[in-house]
Amino acid sequence: VRKYRRETSEISCCLKYVIFSVNVVFWLLGLGVLAVGIWAWNEKEIFSNVTKLTNIALDPAFILIIIGGITFVIGFTGCIGALRENTCLLAAYAIFLALLLLLEVSCGILVFILKDKGWIKEQATDGLRAFITHYREDPDQQNLIDWIQEDWLQCCGIEGPKDWDSNNYFNCSSRSVGSREACGVPFSCCKRRPHELIKNKQCGYDVRREGYSFDVSKIINEKGCVQAGEEWIERNLILIATCAILSAFLQILGICFAQNLRADIFAQKSKWH
Repeated sequence: VRKYRRETSEISCCLKYVIFSVNVVFWLLGLGVLAVGIWAWNEKEIFSNVTKLTNIALDPAFILIIIGGITFVIGFTGCIGALRENTCLLAAYAIFLALLLLLEVSCGILVFILKDKGWIKEQATDGLRAFITHYREDPDQQNLIDWIQEDWLQCCGIEGPKDWDSNNYFNCSSRSVGSREACGVPFSCCKRRPHELIKNKQCGYDVRREGYSFDVSKIINEKGCVQAGEEWIERNLILIATCAILSAFLQILGICFAQNLRADIFAQKSKWH
């Protein structure tokens, strides 16, 4: 009888521990991202003063909290559901993956439909304008736009360096109140110099001032970030499509694995009853 019970209680260990091991990674990764987002909010004293939270959709810390939270929940349900052979958690895991996949497909369809109508470009422009306006006010947004301009796209402003005039610190009229950055741009607009060991944080000073004595095109990037972003997408379109298809395939695979494991668990319970 014991031997018969051992044989009938067998569930695919390979399937079970594949789901468990993969989701442990995502669980811990989501927890880490969530912790970083909460830490960033704590450093900005958001929890003690909610009024500091402006334009929440563009707050990098908020985005990290959302991504980390979703990843944590999906990883938790998949990991514990597989380990404990819990059909409810496995069902929740499959539903979460299906909803995420549906959301991604919907976003992809919307992007394809709206790409020629200027809506995406308009949203990107509004987001960059908010980053430029609040530069120096939010360290997370400042670091993000510095990364976009310096490391990712090698660009400056929305359509060009002149867009930085909408920031109080870089506006040319700010010279009258003693701003040294007036009529300039952030250091992240400056072109990289080969073998530069120490970054020059003042390289963008006065570059928009009339009568500037140096060739601006040799010092800063004059291409706007919207145009640079469009060109980057065109260059990497195959890579983006490949990543999207691979992500969708892995999510479908996760849903199938979870459903197969649930079926094995139900089959085992039916044999016992």
